[in-house]
Amino acid sequence: METRRTNKGGRPALADPAKHRHVLYLNDRENARFLSQWEQSGVTSKSRFIAARLFGEPFRVVKVEKSAVEYCARLTEFYAQFRAVAVNYNQVVKALHSNFSEKKALAFLYKLEKATTELAALNRQVIALTNECKELWLPK
Repeated sequence: METRRTNKGGRPALADPAKHRHVLYLNDRENARFLSQWEQSGVTSKSRFIAARLFGEPFRVVKVEKSAVEYCARLTEFYAQFRAVAVNYNQVVKALHSNFSEKKALAFLYKLEKATTELAALNRQVIALTNECKELWLPK
């Protein structure tokens, strides 16, 4: 006779499930203070936050700097444009050599080289600003 495992479906059972529930009542002022601390902690679950506070786990405050988020978005946008320029750079050089005489191609390549030097200097500035922002905004 063959024994078969039946699959009951659903989530797998936890080794140590949380099955004890406690209720507390807060007035409006206490509730506002609790919600403020919970939002600052960055914990997604209120029950996890309460348990952490009861058992003395460290209280972290997570602050989102809007200007840092905006700077990151702009930097990502700039990096995408920078990559697009890098991809098109080789195509431009090939097109110059195939469509123009060598003398004209060299003249255009000289202009392209100057623009690339300016772009590299701009990239160095962006890297310096990013490092400065890391020191100011990111926790150590």
